[in-house]
Amino acid sequence: MSSLILQGVSYHYNGTKVIHDLDLTVGKDEIVCLLGASGCGKTTTLKAIAGLIEAKQGSIFIDGKLVSNEQSFVSPEHRNIGMMFQDYALFPHLTVANNIAFGLSKMSKAQKQHRVDEMLKLVHLIGCADRFPHQLSGGQQQRVAIARALAYKPSLLLLDEPFSNIDTQVRFELIADIRRIIKATQVSAVFVTHSKEEAFAFSDTLAIMHRGKIAQQGTPEQLFAAPSSKEVAEFLGQGIYLEAEVLTTTEYNTPFGLVKSYIGHEHRASVGKIYVRPHQIELVSDNLCDRHCERATILSSRFIGSAYVYTVVIAEQEVEVAAQYDQSFEKNEQVIIKIKPHTVNFFES
Repeated sequence: MSSLILQGVSYHYNGTKVIHDLDLTVGKDEIVCLLGASGCGKTTTLKAIAGLIEAKQGSIFIDGKLVSNEQSFVSPEHRNIGMMFQDYALFPHLTVANNIAFGLSKMSKAQKQHRVDEMLKLVHLIGCADRFPHQLSGGQQQRVAIARALAYKPSLLLLDEPFSNIDTQVRFELIADIRRIIKATQVSAVFVTHSKEEAFAFSDTLAIMHRGKIAQQGTPEQLFAAPSSKEVAEFLGQGIYLEAEVLTTTEYNTPFGLVKSYIGHEHRASVGKIYVRPHQIELVSDNLCDRHCERATILSSRFIGSAYVYTVVIAEQEVEVAAQYDQSFEKNEQVIIKIKPHTVNFFES
């Protein structure tokens, strides 16, 4: 049974559609990330799931129980959900232990203490029970917030941009730790972010949002390899479009020669465009071409330690391409463009 199901959910604000006819499914013990650009409806969807706003249309089920449709609405405190906010929302006047125990009002004193001790061990904060939030680092405060959200064993955990206030140096270490904690408690989670890197590191599946709908849902590998639309392809990473003719299920003719795909696809149209990412492009010295080759001009370069990154214009589109440390080019130098074999993203014209 799924932990969360949204069917045809819509919400309008001041006459503007924020989310429209949205469908989403979250499986048991699954972490799903709502990923998309600002204004696509991510946070509104999270608020509708939490019951902080009332959806105008559609149905929401949590653990098989109807919590929202046109005829009924269950308030947030009765949905058995945990929430973790961007600013952690810890009570500054309460100790770590009392913050974690805040939602355990139905337990006896002994049960509360046992549960708090369990959570402190789980989040690696044993010894911090009597500290106050201001005495903790940002990462420690976040662990307290996740412990409080999970302490009363919710059916579903909702996380709204939880890593945005964490220093880049420790962010991904903390992401791995919070993911471990969620998996250890076997709770399903919905996570909102605009960061692709955070989404790839934290979630099991991605739900890419575009204009208030789920454009595509799947694992990061599935979406990156086979985006269902140009919007999904572009959001998951910078790239350029090249005119292409389908030759076979795995071969495409482009202005830069034959491009081979690792995976074959049947296409209804014989012409269209392929979406090529920078790491799929190879820059080759001009003197290595003994016949007609498509060239580009190096506009600028920067050194990043293990490689050079060159800005070039390919098919009237500017893109940054990395080349190995031992392969350097000068500004204004002509280079040959080659497209490496990869899992080709082809879109019909």
